[in-house]
Amino acid sequence: MGGFFGAVCKRDVISDVFFGTDYHSHLGTRRGGMAAYAPDVGLQRDIHNIQNSPFRTKFDKIFDEMHGNSAIGCISDYDPQPMIIRSTLGTYAICMIGIINNADKLIDQYLSFTHGHFSAMTGGNINSTELIASLINQKGDFAEGIKFAQESIEGTASILILKDNGAIIAARDKLGRLPVIIGKSEDGYCVTFESFASQKLDYEIYKELGPGEIVEITADEVKELSPAGKEMRICSFLWTYYGYSTSTYEGVNVEMMRYRNGEILAEQDKAAENAQGVEYVSGVPDSGTPHAIGYANKSGIPFARPFIKYTPTWSRSFTPTHQNERNRVAKMKQIPIHDLIKGKNLLFVDDSIVRGTQLKGTVDFLYDNGAEAVHMRSACPPIMYSCKYLNFSSSNSEMELITRRTIMELEGEEGFNHLDEYSNSNTERGKKLRSVIAENLGFKSLEFQSLEGIVKAIGLPKCKLCTYCWDGKE
Repeated sequence: MGGFFGAVCKRDVISDVFFGTDYHSHLGTRRGGMAAYAPDVGLQRDIHNIQNSPFRTKFDKIFDEMHGNSAIGCISDYDPQPMIIRSTLGTYAICMIGIINNADKLIDQYLSFTHGHFSAMTGGNINSTELIASLINQKGDFAEGIKFAQESIEGTASILILKDNGAIIAARDKLGRLPVIIGKSEDGYCVTFESFASQKLDYEIYKELGPGEIVEITADEVKELSPAGKEMRICSFLWTYYGYSTSTYEGVNVEMMRYRNGEILAEQDKAAENAQGVEYVSGVPDSGTPHAIGYANKSGIPFARPFIKYTPTWSRSFTPTHQNERNRVAKMKQIPIHDLIKGKNLLFVDDSIVRGTQLKGTVDFLYDNGAEAVHMRSACPPIMYSCKYLNFSSSNSEMELITRRTIMELEGEEGFNHLDEYSNSNTERGKKLRSVIAENLGFKSLEFQSLEGIVKAIGLPKCKLCTYCWDGKE
């Protein structure tokens, strides 16, 4: 994933962009970067690896190294950015969030007609941000170039550009899969992925860009360069998992959606008479917790935290490169509260079940500490497809998904012709999928949120939501 923040004001904005970018640290773990513009020095840039240290510690000297009334910052899970580009459109800094699935094809096309070159990284890979810039530079202005880039790529790209006159160009991806929000203060504007980042820095929400909308931002105005499109497919996982609880997208707050989602799960369990005798409801921390609070409030079953994550010194569990290292870190962070585990019938709500590897370790940990039974609820439907629009739930093979592996175990490739049935808990195939996963992972029972339930919890029309990873519909 990744996130960005930019600001342009009638005062120095390095502090705003430092803190605003840091507020996106939950979206990426690899690299952080900032770029600024000041008339006396022009464009400046700084990039650091943040795999083992948080953004703020790597950029704590930025106030001595950079200044300017306009700046952009980016948290990235992959390529170093922002990049500074010199082209016929001028010199500018650029960063992007999203994914380019047809990068090799676009690179070959560009090299074949320009006979130019790219800066290659280790292994010969090309920085996705540089590839986006090469597409933009083929047109006569930034707006046309951004539209050309977004039409050319297979995937998603939201873009921030800092020009060499201090203006910022912000572009939301063409189907609005990710949010881009403009904030306004008494002396300028900011642009952000997470709405709370702007509000925390005393910017009021000015507008949310529509799908494909492109604007140019100065300290005095927000000028539309290209209008928003009518079609939107915003990612549903923003609310269930990777969006921050205090943020609001398209008018829907993340925390409130998660409460509603848990309530719907509880209603479904009550109607089906599932999970009888549960003594405590808990969330798999952290993003599963608000879903569990909603479940507990609706069901009347007490909410509790049978284990706590120890986070002061342990890095985020998905930071290490190898899965076994991630599992080890996840295990080391789990500190049990024995009075809430031993002999108890527990129900946990997790934000999603993708591969199931870490979840198996969590359940084993609970049983090792004396749990009588562990029921599991997923706050989203079964993930049947690897995401091809963003980096979330993407994988080298769809067989990494626990649902696909289980279906293959049950009836081979023929099962992939019946994914709709496997998603549905009311069908024989759906019931079998749940029982086999539950047996393999050690759950007393397992259920997933329905597609209808998650759409209801979000509260937007389904036609405006991307649900590809659940139903394969583009």
